[in-house]
Amino acid sequence: MPQTPLTTGERFERLVAIMARLRAPGGCPWDREQNFDTIKPYLLEETYEVLEAIDQRDWSGLAEELGDLMLQAVFFAEMAAEEGRFRIDDSLDAISDKLIRRHPHVFGGGTAKTSDDVKRRWDEIKADEKKQKGQPARGILNSVPRSLPALVEAAHISSKAVAVGFEWDTIDQVLEKLDEELRELAEAREGGAPAEIEGEVGDLLFTLVNLARRLKVDPEQALRKTNAKFRKRFAYLESRLTLPGATLGEMEALWQEAKAREAKTAEARSEHGD
Repeated sequence: MPQTPLTTGERFERLVAIMARLRAPGGCPWDREQNFDTIKPYLLEETYEVLEAIDQRDWSGLAEELGDLMLQAVFFAEMAAEEGRFRIDDSLDAISDKLIRRHPHVFGGGTAKTSDDVKRRWDEIKADEKKQKGQPARGILNSVPRSLPALVEAAHISSKAVAVGFEWDTIDQVLEKLDEELRELAEAREGGAPAEIEGEVGDLLFTLVNLARRLKVDPEQALRKTNAKFRKRFAYLESRLTLPGATLGEMEALWQEAKAREAKTAEARSEHGD
């Protein structure tokens, strides 16, 4: 007689039980040695592997990477349970309750016609929750974690500032600011002070993040995709030249060839509706 497939809940409970067994006496020596600090790098690593699978549209790979990411949450929760701090059930209840509470237009009598309405109401409810918990009011930017990658942190800081009206009127004004920062960088180069040059490069990057926001582009994802594109083109160079040893002219010619091949491939996919 065929077995009844496990439900989603049963599958999740199985993962939790496996993690508990690995951490228990007689379990895995490596898993038992880990703590909150030693596991943090793996959480970040798995997050980026999820992003890579999405960029590559590797759906079977994404399914596996999401499993790895879920393991990190279960791992942290198991260590917390061992110390009597909280259980994975508390985390599941917390996020479910939060989603219901912050979506009154879906689960209550609220209304929201646009995504901007949703975001505005989300922030209002979040602020009210903090007030009810007696948490002191913090600066607008204090809610942005300093531990974020710098590009992501800049995007969040920019969005928070814009929410209270600190914003250029037009994209053209952002472009003018970009030109200004480029001029200031050129001036800093003439002075030659490393700290000043570093500061101007930072200002230039921050302005680019603001430009990306105005153009509705995620700067982190844009740069990740450019990195992937550079890797692919550079690999094309390596496959046809001896590096180091080739001239810049030889490398540039093959770089343009790689770009042309990419454009041709993209055109072919477009014709086939891919």
